[in-house]
Amino acid sequence: MRHYIISVFSAFVLMLSLCPSALAQVDKKDVRRGNRDFRKENYKEADIDYSKALVKDSMSVAANYNIASTMYRMGEMDQAAKAMDRIRDVAPSTENAASYWYNRGDIAIAREDWQGAVDAFKQSLILNPDDIDAKENYIYAKKKLQDQQNNQDQNNQNDQNQDNKDNQDNKDQNNQNNQDQNKDDQNNQDNKNDQNQDNQNNKDNKDNQDNRNRPDNSDNQPQSKPQITPQAAQQMLQAIQAKEKETQEKVNKEKAKALKSRQKEKNW
Repeated sequence: MRHYIISVFSAFVLMLSLCPSALAQVDKKDVRRGNRDFRKENYKEADIDYSKALVKDSMSVAANYNIASTMYRMGEMDQAAKAMDRIRDVAPSTENAASYWYNRGDIAIAREDWQGAVDAFKQSLILNPDDIDAKENYIYAKKKLQDQQNNQDQNNQNDQNQDNKDNQDNKDQNNQNNQDQNKDDQNNQDNKNDQNQDNQNNKDNKDNQDNRNRPDNSDNQPQSKPQITPQAAQQMLQAIQAKEKETQEKVNKEKAKALKSRQKEKNW
């Protein structure tokens, strides 16, 4: 960063042409003291001196430009940028405009504001095309800006790919869940059918058991024997005995006849 310190005299000439009424508000002593401290690298003291000048005139080009350089040296880039912003509408119209844009570009680089750096160095080169340092910084900032844009595009593409992958994963998961649900439903139906079959088998077994325990009224069931009177039983017994006697007599006759036959044959 080019730390051009605007002197009280140059600020006087500048402010005289731009805003004579503001000139009286600039504290020459504070700015000169700040410049001396800055050259000695006493940046904290320089900051105090320039700040005193800003209290009296917040739009002082010299005080704001010089305090921006001080903040840059102290690593306070946000404060340096704010100081430059306060004279944004005035400094580009001064004889130090090229340096103003150059320093704005350096502050933007330190903040990694690549677009801001490209714009600032471009303005500096328009005002001073022969500035080699401004050209080199412009090329550097433009390269970093292109890299940043490429990274953003790549990140966006990666995010898109990740979103697509997540959507596909969600779709696959939903399909798997649906398949699992269908399988569970089928298993539940099978279990229900098995339960119904078991219930039917249990019912059939119960019916069979009830049939075994129930008296059989079919034709195959033995009928109870009819009851007979003692007289009828006696008559039946007598009839059986008479039949047996008749049969015995018949058998005896047959035996005698056979014996007789055998005797004839023996004697002859």
